[in-house]
Amino acid sequence: MAKKPTGESDEIRLKKKLAARAKNAGGPSGDPALRSLRKRLKRVQRKRRALSLRKKHAAGTKAEAKS
Repeated sequence: MAKKPTGESDEIRLKKKLAARAKNAGGPSGDPALRSLRKRLKRVQRKRRALSLRKKHAAGTKAEAKS
């Protein structure tokens, strides 16, 4: 059986986790865990933007003309 999705998205969860880690780190250091969190967040954001762009292109110009 699949896991039930939580109330918050991956992006929001990663932002919270990243903010908490950055606050504890105290500054821009070379913390590999912090860097990997940032990379994961950017990957999720990129995926979301690409999906919205695909949906926008799939809608075409008919939806704009109808409005």
